[in-house]
Amino acid sequence: MRKRPGGELATRPLHFIWIADCSGSMASDGKIQALNNAIREAIPHMQKVADENPNAQVLVRAVKFSNGAQWHISQPTPVEDFKWDDLSAEGVTDMGKALSMVAEQLKIPPMTDRALPPVLVLISDGQPTDDFNKGLNDLTDQPWGKKSVRIAISIGEDADDDVLQKFIGHPELKPLQANNPESLVKYIKWVSTAVLKSASAPASQAAGTAAPAAANVPVPTPTVDDEPDSALDVW
Repeated sequence: MRKRPGGELATRPLHFIWIADCSGSMASDGKIQALNNAIREAIPHMQKVADENPNAQVLVRAVKFSNGAQWHISQPTPVEDFKWDDLSAEGVTDMGKALSMVAEQLKIPPMTDRALPPVLVLISDGQPTDDFNKGLNDLTDQPWGKKSVRIAISIGEDADDDVLQKFIGHPELKPLQANNPESLVKYIKWVSTAVLKSASAPASQAAGTAAPAAANVPVPTPTVDDEPDSALDVW
């Protein structure tokens, strides 16, 4: 528990999970390295937001998917201790398997019923090569899966935005389109700060932001300045 004026406040766990596409197409045009750089660059901003929200203990981990899916960072790591290990890319796009793996971790236990809604960030540049719908059903069958704040980042023109929209599960939230490293950095930072802040803030603090997510967590929408510049499109 952290000290604050008026006494101590119990922290509630907030699980933040990156779900990263590591298929072979991510190796082209520097996409996978851009993703590694963007997440690494966002970590200090994420730590600052978490530090400013003493009611939440932010725990970060990551799943990667290509031929099957594996935990890239398996332990829920306190954000202040979180370090990013670079991903590499090869193989196909077994996105459904990744969602099923996340679903297993959102059961109670290992989750606690006093947690804050988890934040799940799916990043992909292609189309699923396995049973995506099964994975999504596994996820939304779990109470914490259904209540999770789900954000998707679409890399390049070949990503399946219909699939990413299904993952998000909310008509007012759209996949974020990253067509170059600069826009990917902006969106990764936005997810790591604005979305995290909304998910970790008490309900009274979060009031007034836009676009309620599936978990009734108000998620801010990126500003116009965050829209990618088409002149910089490389993907």
